[in-house]
Amino acid sequence: MFEPVRDAVEDQLRSGAEVGLSLVVDVDGRQVVNLWGGHRDAARTQPWQRDTITNVWSITKTVTSLAALLLVDAGELDLYAPVARYWPEFAAHGKGHVEVRHLLSHTSGVSGLDHPARLEDLYDVRATAARMASQTPWWEPGSASGYHVLNYGHLIGELVHRLTGLSLRDFVHQHLARPLAADFQIGLRDADLERVADVIAPTPDFDPSALGHDTVAYKTFTGPSFSAAAANTPAWRAADLGAANGHGNALSVAEILAPIARAGAAAHGQLLKPDTIGLIFDEQSSGADLVNGLHLRWGIGYALPDRRTLSWIPDGRIAFWGGWGGSMAIMDLDRSMTISYVMNKMGADILGSQRAAAYTTAIYRALGAGNPS
Repeated sequence: MFEPVRDAVEDQLRSGAEVGLSLVVDVDGRQVVNLWGGHRDAARTQPWQRDTITNVWSITKTVTSLAALLLVDAGELDLYAPVARYWPEFAAHGKGHVEVRHLLSHTSGVSGLDHPARLEDLYDVRATAARMASQTPWWEPGSASGYHVLNYGHLIGELVHRLTGLSLRDFVHQHLARPLAADFQIGLRDADLERVADVIAPTPDFDPSALGHDTVAYKTFTGPSFSAAAANTPAWRAADLGAANGHGNALSVAEILAPIARAGAAAHGQLLKPDTIGLIFDEQSSGADLVNGLHLRWGIGYALPDRRTLSWIPDGRIAFWGGWGGSMAIMDLDRSMTISYVMNKMGADILGSQRAAAYTTAIYRALGAGNPS
């Protein structure tokens, strides 16, 4: 049934478009696809193994969002309450009306650090969050989305810390990765360095210099500036970046996210109530994102299908997001299905890739869903 999916993966590896990857499809708790292959390194000398992990970029945000939903489910966090209820300092400079849902939908007006800003600043998570709390919004909160590229985890993580006393990294470990037996971590433990696949940066790397310097996009991509190669550095791997430095593979990402597609059910019991999952589909914005320029529909914590941007994700009760370079996580509630794709060779697209499209299309065809595009 899923042989065409394997064929699609083999085609991409054979062509050289793919270096190393893992791909998992979970349907109602059953792994109908669990593939891995290729190599961990650009020279193709180190095979990608079952337990190989890599930096998954913004797939990390899907896990951070789920961490917030756990607190919502427990009655400790109200999505429609002001952020300042939990983080009083955030009310500074006219942000008293910014609600928790605005953080989770990239509509808060705070999508980066005011200048001066260095990548190293982000590694001091609490100090950076305090700086963000003191800023004036770069656009009217709630009026549009402006993708929170690197600071999403700082904002959500500060709420997690204020409510639980735990860092975001520790909360994810204690309440998601460990109970779900998922090989996923924010950052990278030294003990796991030998099995990590370095990311292979796109050519050319992203350069924000062509953006208008008075735009939200320029402020975000230079607040701070960063390159893909940063993900392979010890400082990046040691940090607690809930927006971008999660390390895992397709299996661990699927193990964490599959309960969303399964009405909250997990192997160890109920992770979330169905009503909590339903909150994801409260659409917060629809239109051209002020930072990445894509036409996006944001629910709470996750993007919702929009054929104008990704024609190969079908309509329906689907929550998704992808990591820089092409990785994808798709939770299809109509089919109780989760698709997770993680790779090391980054493509040039902002969201998704031709490889991700090929695999996703093959999966839906295998299910008899036709061509989603």
